Amino acid sequence: MENQDILSARRTIDKEIEALRMMEDELNGSLTQALDLMQKTKGRIIVTGMGKSGHVATKIAATLASTGTPSFFVHPGEASHGDLGMLTNDDCVVAISNSGETKELSDIVLYCKRYGIPLISITKNPDSTLGKNGDLLLKLPDDGEACPLGLAPTSSTTATMVLGDILAVRLLERKGFTKTDFRQRHPGGKLGSFLKKVSDLMHTGDDIPLVKEDTPMQDALLVMTSKMLGCVGITDKDGNLVGIITDGDLRRYLGADILKRKVQEIMTTNPKTIDPDVLAVEALKTMNTTGKGITQLFVIQDQKPIGIIHMHDCLRAGVR
Repeated sequence: MENQDILSARRTIDKEIEALRMMEDELNGSLTQALDLMQKTKGRIIVTGMGKSGHVATKIAATLASTGTPSFFVHPGEASHGDLGMLTNDDCVVAISNSGETKELSDIVLYCKRYGIPLISITKNPDSTLGKNGDLLLKLPDDGEACPLGLAPTSSTTATMVLGDILAVRLLERKGFTKTDFRQRHPGGKLGSFLKKVSDLMHTGDDIPLVKEDTPMQDALLVMTSKMLGCVGITDKDGNLVGIITDGDLRRYLGADILKRKVQEIMTTNPKTIDPDVLAVEALKTMNTTGKGITQLFVIQDQKPIGIIHMHDCLRAGVR
C-alpha cells in the first residue's frame, strides 16, 4: 500500500510540474502588459474568483498587499449584492476562472466594462466569456488536472497560485520593495520578530550604562548595578566608546584593591559593537558566535554609543 501511495504522490507532483512547465513555455508579452497595468494602478488590485479559484484569489490578494501592492479579495456572489461598490475607477480587477465561464463573475465583468475599470483575465480558455472580455489575458495551462478523475482543481489551482506569485514578486522587484518595507507590514508573529532591527529593541538614553575612562571603579560598579545589564561602557572625553567592563571582567580582576582602581585599568578595549539598522537576529548571532560569552552589544553611531542590546532583549522579542 505504501508503494502505491508514493507512486500516486509522484504522479501528482509530476503532473503539476508539467502544468507549470507548460505555463512557463507560454509566457509572453501579456505578462509585462499586466505588470505595467498593475504597477500604474492608483487604487487597489481587486482579485476575485469563485470556489477553489476564490481561495487562490484570496491568497494572491494577501501576497500582493504584504509586498507593497495594495490589494483585497472580493467574493463574486457578494459583489452582486452590493460589494461592487468597493470598486472604483482607480482600481484594477484580476478575475480568475479556469474555464472562463464562471457565471458568478458576470456581474463584475459587466461592471468593469460599464465603468471602464481595467480587467485582467486569468483563464485557460482565451475564447471563453472571461477570456474575451478582459482587457488583458494571462493564460493558464490547458493540460488537465492531477486529479485522476480530471475534475478536482489541482494542477490548475497550483498554476494559478504560481502565476499570482509571479506577479507579486515582479511587482516587488519593480518597486524596490525592501526588508524594511516588508517588516512594516509584518509586525506580528515569528516573521515580525525575525525582521526586528537592533534599534527596535535596544536600551537608550539614561538606560545605557556609561562612565568616563577616568571614573573610579567604585562609581562604575554603582552604574553597572543600577542599569542591570551586566556591563558598563567606557567613553573618552569626546564621547566615543573605548571600552567595556562586564561581569566576567569583574570576576577576573576581583581583589581587595579593585575599588581603588580606575575603569581604564580594568576595561576591555575595542569592544564588539553593532549598528542600529542591523537585524536583531544578526545581533544575537554575533553574541553567540564570538566565543567569549558575550551577552550584550553596545549600539554605535559615528563611534558614539546610542544604545545597548542584551541577549535577553532578543529572546523576549521572540528572536531566535
